[in-house]
Amino acid sequence: MDWERKINRTVRIRNEQAVGQLARLLLAISDEGGGVGDIEMLTETSHHVVRDIAIYADNLEHFEKIIERLHAIVGTVVMDVRDEILELHLKGKIAIRSRYPIDSISTLRKVYTPGVAEVCLKIAADPSLARTYTSISHMVAIVTDGTAILGLGDIGSIAGMPVMEGKSMLMETLVGLSGIPILLNTKDPDQIVEAIAAISPTFAAIQLEDISAPRCFEIEERLQKRINIPVMHDDQHGTAAVVTAALLVASRQTGIYLSASKIGQIGLGAAGFGIASMLMKLTGNPVWGADLNPEAQKHLAWAGGTPSNLREIMETCDIVIATTGVAGLIKPEMVRKGQIILALSNPEPEINPDVALARGAVFAADGKSVNNVLGFPGIFRGAVDANAGRISDEMLLAAAQTIADCTPPGELVPNPLDKKVHQAVARAVAKKAIQQGIARSDYVAYADD
Repeated sequence: MDWERKINRTVRIRNEQAVGQLARLLLAISDEGGGVGDIEMLTETSHHVVRDIAIYADNLEHFEKIIERLHAIVGTVVMDVRDEILELHLKGKIAIRSRYPIDSISTLRKVYTPGVAEVCLKIAADPSLARTYTSISHMVAIVTDGTAILGLGDIGSIAGMPVMEGKSMLMETLVGLSGIPILLNTKDPDQIVEAIAAISPTFAAIQLEDISAPRCFEIEERLQKRINIPVMHDDQHGTAAVVTAALLVASRQTGIYLSASKIGQIGLGAAGFGIASMLMKLTGNPVWGADLNPEAQKHLAWAGGTPSNLREIMETCDIVIATTGVAGLIKPEMVRKGQIILALSNPEPEINPDVALARGAVFAADGKSVNNVLGFPGIFRGAVDANAGRISDEMLLAAAQTIADCTPPGELVPNPLDKKVHQAVARAVAKKAIQQGIARSDYVAYADD
């Protein structure tokens, strides 16, 4: 069972205390095609047992059939059904907390008036001191207009808030940055640029998130010219860094070197174009690209790539990356022996990796294995620590190389929750910024490594 593509509900069940009752219950779930996760006994008496059972189903209709089957078991009562995902999101997943308890008048006077005036005057005289005496030094804006939320599309910025909260949690947990979600109630590039530029003094960096292509390219480029802090569209560059790392690992495992390979990118949205751009900078060779949108093809050609189509890419390319969102787009018969294929669309890939391998691919993976959480936290941490004015291509490539170097033998990428990996990425990004002269502070901890 592919757990990641199932829905999960926790069902509280009271059973009669009888031999074989739990077995009958589990058999009923299995007979209906459901799966079972954790089982927790809550109470037990001489007459009844109450348990919480995690049940997996294909969809809500399938889940209801499983529940109906459970109701039919003599001696079983379904007491409650809980959606733990919704419960986890109640009142949001993040909050801003004070670093110091205000438990005395003395503390109040230090953190607020009159003591705070002294700090304000110091910053007024030297604005660079804001990095030392305020939270600006660790605040990152996570900005979306809601036009490309996950694989859900244009569902609006408010509906995208759970994703932005998740990004904030990852930043804080993995690298200690404070990600602040910013939801924009506009899709107009001019208004988006103006809004972000206006609030930018609050932050050390700007992460653009889930903004649809091609608008995202223009917005990022204009902001980078407009404000003097790092701006990165994660769907492009964070994804590209992790995919490039995965390909570096795959090339080591297969002996197929990127610089000597013909690479094809199917799908030229934000992620696809970002991947193609990074691979061209890494190898110095054009990437063949396919997309149904002629403007996307022109954008690739402008960047140095070669417009192509699905058939030509599958017939001629040694390495194929797909980010189309179209499940099953790559047919088994299209796979050539010896190809590397990364079918990265979620939740359903363009081709199942097992199918691609069975048809002769030397290496294959899907989007579950390649997650951009490995990229953006460390990239932003390094850029912020170095007080870089921007994030360069070289900084992104340093991140990709570091992720690849941190990958254990036999794996495609490292464990995304390994904080040592994110620390290594941050160090590599900061060092590269210092080497390039992009860093603007006396923060030299990384420079001496």
